[in-house]
Amino acid sequence: MVYSIAWWPTAAAVAVATFTDLRSRRIPNWLVFPFFGAGVLVSCWFHGWHGLGQSLSGAGLGLLSFGVLFMLGGMGAGDVKLFAAIGAWIGPTQLLIALVLTALVGGVMALAAVVWGGYLGKIVRRAGGLVLGPTQESGKAVLDSPRPRYIPYGPAIAIGTLMSFLGN
Repeated sequence: MVYSIAWWPTAAAVAVATFTDLRSRRIPNWLVFPFFGAGVLVSCWFHGWHGLGQSLSGAGLGLLSFGVLFMLGGMGAGDVKLFAAIGAWIGPTQLLIALVLTALVGGVMALAAVVWGGYLGKIVRRAGGLVLGPTQESGKAVLDSPRPRYIPYGPAIAIGTLMSFLGN
């Protein structure tokens, strides 16, 4: 794929996506659809039919991998569309690297949110109850707050994707 050409548009798109995701918990369509289309066009321009195949394969892999998480309720639709658009720019091979790095960054972010929110002790006690047997704490299945705890995933996608360029 066209890694040197893909770097700047990808960096710009994930920067905007990160900002909007942190600010409003949304990744807008006005960002991802043109980014996707440009990725397909650039790949076709530089590599012809092979580029089109690589671009669509990358987008399909992004859609499939994050689409499953979306259907399970663990991810927003904007994250799915952004990752598919990134796949259109970088192709399936680099997208697999970006996927692994994004998952690692997302895991670190989730752990940081648990520690920052003061939930680490409760999680450890409840996990201990699963291993060692029920305790008074582990038997409760009630959250302190009825509001779900969401973590914006745009920053993890941005960091994982940009890190994937370092290996190429």
